[in-house]
Amino acid sequence: MLKPAYPITTPRLTLRPFTPADLDDLHAYESRPDVTRYLYWDPRDRDATRTFLDKKITRTELHDEGDALDLAITHRHTGALVGNCLLLWTSKAHRQGEIGYILNPAHHGHGYATEAAREMLRLGFDGLNLHRITGRLDARNTASARVLEKLGMRREAHLIDNEHVKGEWASELIYAILAREWTP
Repeated sequence: MLKPAYPITTPRLTLRPFTPADLDDLHAYESRPDVTRYLYWDPRDRDATRTFLDKKITRTELHDEGDALDLAITHRHTGALVGNCLLLWTSKAHRQGEIGYILNPAHHGHGYATEAAREMLRLGFDGLNLHRITGRLDARNTASARVLEKLGMRREAHLIDNEHVKGEWASELIYAILAREWTP
């Protein structure tokens, strides 16, 4: 079980639970086709963003496998919503998890995804005592692959045309890191 103490701060960011006040800023990037291009879902209208925000608001603790932390990434000094990051507990028996992140394109290119994802790894390894954490992505998403590589994760698989997503076959990359390989 993991109940982080919030807010979580990094040198430039604050990771915190979502609140209803995040709706406009969340919708600003979840509604963009360039943001959802490599995701399983299409751009969201305001009502869909609100529905998913309501779910995000509840995802603040890990009690059992299948649970997720889904946290707002905010700029530490301005408070601006930069994006969101995720830690999913995928297997209790095998002590495994998965990380993910989505950033507003206005905040790309500053290393914020790497900084936030590094904190998700710390929570998974130090807080939940996971053995292995993965990151899965559309093989065309080279920017996300670079983030995982910067974190020290290794590419373990390239699954060719393994899923039919948004009307086309998509390939998937799987990256992973073990607890013994991770250095904060």
